Amino acid sequence: MADRVGEKIGWTGGWLGGFLWVAVLAVVFLFRGQWAWGVAGLLLTAVAVVAILLLAPWRHPVTRYWKLMAPLYALFLASAAWAIGAFGGAGLRWWGLFWILPVMMPLGTMSRRTWRDMAGQQTPPPDGGPAQ
Repeated sequence: MADRVGEKIGWTGGWLGGFLWVAVLAVVFLFRGQWAWGVAGLLLTAVAVVAILLLAPWRHPVTRYWKLMAPLYALFLASAAWAIGAFGGAGLRWWGLFWILPVMMPLGTMSRRTWRDMAGQQTPPPDGGPAQ
């Protein structure tokens, strides 16, 4: 079985990229003198980074993805709540929460799979050679 480096980069890079905005916004709050919001954002980012690394599916090859993604989605929702709180609501209406639904699609589409299940789904190269 291949190392599946691309999938590992996708998981780690995708989730880290998903939380990058929290770190950037936290630094902005620190520069604006909003210390509580800035420090809270940096702590939230640190917890997310640790969770991303600890919940990586290759560390838990038989655990269903929904169990690995649920805590990360909880942190993502906590980050959204943190940002909304930091901006004092910023005119948010209840229907604005529907923007979260597309972000949560992988939780539904990947939920029952495991890292081990995905190992057998690699496609062979077009030249008919062995699968990578």
